[in-house]
Amino acid sequence: MNKKWTSRLILLLIVLGLAVMTVIPTFLDLKKDSGYPVESKINLGLDLQGGLYIVLGIDFNKVYLDEVTTQVQKAVTYLQREEEISSSVGEIDKSDITDPRVEVVLANPTDSTRAKDKIREIYGYYLRLTSENQNTLTYGINNSLKSDLEKNAVDKSIEVIRNRIDEFGVSEPEIVSQGDDRIVVQLPGVKDIDRAKSLIGQTAKLEFKMVNDEVGQAKFLEIQDKIKAAGIEFKPGMKFSKYVESVNTAVKADLPKGYVLAFGKNVNPRNNEVSVGEMYLVDALPKMVGDELQDARVGVNPQDNQPFVGFTLKTNAVEKFSNLSGDNIGKRMAIILDGNVKSAPVFQSRIPSGSGQITLGQGNYDQQIKEASDLSLVLRAGALPVELEFQEQRIVGPSLGAESISKARFAGIVGALGVFLFILLYYKVSGAIALFTLALNVLIVLACLVGLEATLTLPGIAGIALTIGMAVDANIIIFERIKEELAAGSSGRPAVEAGFAKAFWTIIDANLTTAVAGLALLNFGTGPIRGFAVTLLIGIGATVYSSYFVGKLLFEIYMDRVRGKSVSI
Repeated sequence: MNKKWTSRLILLLIVLGLAVMTVIPTFLDLKKDSGYPVESKINLGLDLQGGLYIVLGIDFNKVYLDEVTTQVQKAVTYLQREEEISSSVGEIDKSDITDPRVEVVLANPTDSTRAKDKIREIYGYYLRLTSENQNTLTYGINNSLKSDLEKNAVDKSIEVIRNRIDEFGVSEPEIVSQGDDRIVVQLPGVKDIDRAKSLIGQTAKLEFKMVNDEVGQAKFLEIQDKIKAAGIEFKPGMKFSKYVESVNTAVKADLPKGYVLAFGKNVNPRNNEVSVGEMYLVDALPKMVGDELQDARVGVNPQDNQPFVGFTLKTNAVEKFSNLSGDNIGKRMAIILDGNVKSAPVFQSRIPSGSGQITLGQGNYDQQIKEASDLSLVLRAGALPVELEFQEQRIVGPSLGAESISKARFAGIVGALGVFLFILLYYKVSGAIALFTLALNVLIVLACLVGLEATLTLPGIAGIALTIGMAVDANIIIFERIKEELAAGSSGRPAVEAGFAKAFWTIIDANLTTAVAGLALLNFGTGPIRGFAVTLLIGIGATVYSSYFVGKLLFEIYMDRVRGKSVSI
């Protein structure tokens, strides 16, 4: 064996072996528990295996309201604890939804100047003073903060959606921002479309609010009459949180200051039809929120065999919950998810453990287990910072993907056979070497897709086809250079060496310019365009290695076999 090419042959055999071993699970469809050392497979994109494509729109007005409310609550807590200024959160003004405002009500008007100075010093980055009147300071969100809030809201929404989808079990989801106020979600292989949409679109804003049971039934009947008179009705397909918000806007003047209405939600187990349930009068501002949850898991009550969601709080919230339960023994606390009162248990005693349960609505055991599983999932993944609106939805059926694969496979086979026959007939033994390098090229590309856990789409298949074309082109450049050397009078081995040497920079230049275009597509493209760019860039590297370096190695072995006297080309 010639020592000049021994090490390169060993490297080729290692590359070939690793590539074959990597793609075997994909071609033989091996299961993950098969015991095979490689578990990953090539993931098929939305256009190949079907699934769900969604465009979600974002309304940032809710972000502004949540932020100004949160910061005012923090400011009031700071004034009371650190400055001993007695104060409370007052009315929330939502007359301008793009600039909501919240009042800070001081018990002593003489504290106004000191309170105002401290809020400006500590919370000036978040809040701006919009008006003041005796013992009332009114704050809105700082305008310079809005752009940061919007960007953070988009980034946090993508993170939360990705966490939910990961737990849902979808492989290789595509979740990206589109413009400043939209998010595109692609879920290949999803079977339960409605459940996936529910998990993605559910805000999952969890709030703990105390229930005011001092208001009599007559007051509730009066409020219900006003709701009917205002023409507000919950209709199928309507967001429950939107219904609750419209009701509170309509009857705001009839409610005690600092309180809002919340409702239970009834679900018909036969047809899953949703209707409005029991009405509650609860605190306008929550005592605790879902961000303070550490974990949420499904459990089953051994007494009545009913599923529930058990939750535990973060360490810094345990004392807060303990004080809340201890100060309100005998009173009800509403556990509210997206405006829907899931349960309203009575505090029987202080709860120092920082844990509790969320009971579920109607339905059979299987339905409640599914609801509990989804609820625990979204609580663990966290609440969306914004309400998302489904602006566009496309469902790609698996039959369409199967048809695409079948047609792509047929086109690939026909094209490959045509190229292979031409190369063999025209270039003879040299053509056989080219066929091996082409097969190795495709094998390396597929192995890299498995290793990178990339998703193969129809544009990706087009990228592989383009790679084969580029590889054929590289081989033709080399072969024609060799033929030129032979025509000029060179013998076999010198002609091959000169042909490869003169073709090298031509091949490098051609592939480098294509790589620049591929990098641009990868950086600035989205979805299928990136899939095309990934396979193209992998193919460029595989083409240079297989067509030039492996081709040169095989020609050296071939020259040794014929003693460098002739070339079949």
